[in-house]
Amino acid sequence: MIYQNLKMSAVAASLLISTATFAQKPNVAKEFKYAAEQTGFMLKQLEANTDPKLVSPRTFENGKFKIVSSTDWTSGFFPGELWFLYEQTKDPKWLEQAKIYTAKIEKEQYNKGTHDLGFIIYCSFGNGYKLTKDPAYKQIIINAAKSLSTRFNPKTGVIKSWDHNKELWVNPVIIDNMMNLELLFEATKLSGDSSFYKIAVSHADHTMKNHFRADYSSYHVVDYDPETGVVIKKTTHQGYSNESAWARGQAWGLYGFTLCYRETHDKKYLEHAQRIARFIFSNPTMPKDLIPYWDYNDPTIPNTSRDVSAAAITASALYELSGYAKNKDYVVKANTILNNLAANYKNPLNSNGGFILLHSTGHRPAKSEIDVPINYADYYYLEALLRSKK
Repeated sequence: MIYQNLKMSAVAASLLISTATFAQKPNVAKEFKYAAEQTGFMLKQLEANTDPKLVSPRTFENGKFKIVSSTDWTSGFFPGELWFLYEQTKDPKWLEQAKIYTAKIEKEQYNKGTHDLGFIIYCSFGNGYKLTKDPAYKQIIINAAKSLSTRFNPKTGVIKSWDHNKELWVNPVIIDNMMNLELLFEATKLSGDSSFYKIAVSHADHTMKNHFRADYSSYHVVDYDPETGVVIKKTTHQGYSNESAWARGQAWGLYGFTLCYRETHDKKYLEHAQRIARFIFSNPTMPKDLIPYWDYNDPTIPNTSRDVSAAAITASALYELSGYAKNKDYVVKANTILNNLAANYKNPLNSNGGFILLHSTGHRPAKSEIDVPINYADYYYLEALLRSKK
């Protein structure tokens, strides 16, 4: 396995480097130059795609470049990366490409069959609107929020995550769903309709109440009775076990409650985000380079895969959280993560489809996307680099 080779080489070396050594700010210009070269290589790979339904690169797995349709939950990340490249470089070629790949997923604004519209629409059109103020993008964000709102049940107080696997759950809500609230908050600001804001707050409050254990680790899936709002069970889908702490899930929670504080200024969200951060960084299985294993409770640690995507999401969240909590240690940890990613977890240039980072774990229990490059790791890495400048 690739991660075993990594463990014996680059990561083994990085573990000898102290956190203090890597506390300096990352070299944003250098890392964006590399990202631009890799993304240019990826765009050339995409030229070979002849299926118009496949619009966004997702991963490079088993030697194959995987492109997905606009309905895939990850379809908005690559357009978002292109917007980040334009934001950093101001090069019009990235603006052109960002517009092209963002347009490919426009129809998802009306998709009522997924909770992932925040990922799909806000990571693409949301970033595009910030940079261009295109009124068409504004309306698409509002339309997507209307679609997402149809999944909200006043009896449960939460947005339903999945419609599949009905034999396993009735009204499942996953911790990932916290990330889609940003779309709702933004839609209220753009439209003046407070219903989106109220749904987001309700979802955040119920998630804070029902998803977290006493140590502030999070369950992955909480199933609700849609008629009474009573919690039926707490389980996992992508983690090691029902009671384990799936690494990316902890990162989603940290990021999600940080953004909830930004949008509401309610200190309970700030305090909750800080408690999640405390759980993450006090965990005894966290490696010295702060790139976590895919699940903090996998008993085979250290002989298992890392999840670079969890590290990138965490770093991006920490930069924002540091501004609200006035905790310099958050910046030190975020810098450490980014510098370690840059030093030891990048793809060689012009390889692996043009993805930026190696060694993410998508869905280990399903034996899917284990130890691979993946688009959401790249997205949050670039976002974190941009946030490090501020």
